[in-house]
Amino acid sequence: MAINLVRKSYDNLKSVPGGKAIFSVMVGRAAPFTGTIGGRVALLEEGHAVVRMRDRRAVRNHLNSVHAIAMMNLAEMTTGLAFIYGLPDDARAILTGLSIDYLKKGRGTLTGECWCEVPSDNRRREVEVKGVITDEAGDKVALAVARWLLGPKKG
Repeated sequence: MAINLVRKSYDNLKSVPGGKAIFSVMVGRAAPFTGTIGGRVALLEEGHAVVRMRDRRAVRNHLNSVHAIAMMNLAEMTTGLAFIYGLPDDARAILTGLSIDYLKKGRGTLTGECWCEVPSDNRRREVEVKGVITDEAGDKVALAVARWLLGPKKG
């Protein structure tokens, strides 16, 4: 029987002390490159995710700001979690494209947020999911559009 492992894992951990941090580490272990930014899930529900990334040396560039690719990674993590969490148990998604517009230098803790519609079936198609990254002042730092290919789980 197919299950939505993202939804099941988060729902089981979200109320446990430190559970969201444990879930965030699990996401980083499942997708190692995603784990490099140290993103922490603050909220996850069908079609909505909030993920925070601390500003630290590991995600900085030579301009003393958060690296563009770290922000892109945050956008992928945020859009993916919002989208995948709500998928039917017999569906899966894979990223096929990601574009991002950088509006200003990212400094301080950055927050990725995504609101999206989630399909109720596993019919194969591409879905665009939008996300925004803001800084601690609430200013928009980047806008992202992720393309997720939806389809049925295999075997």
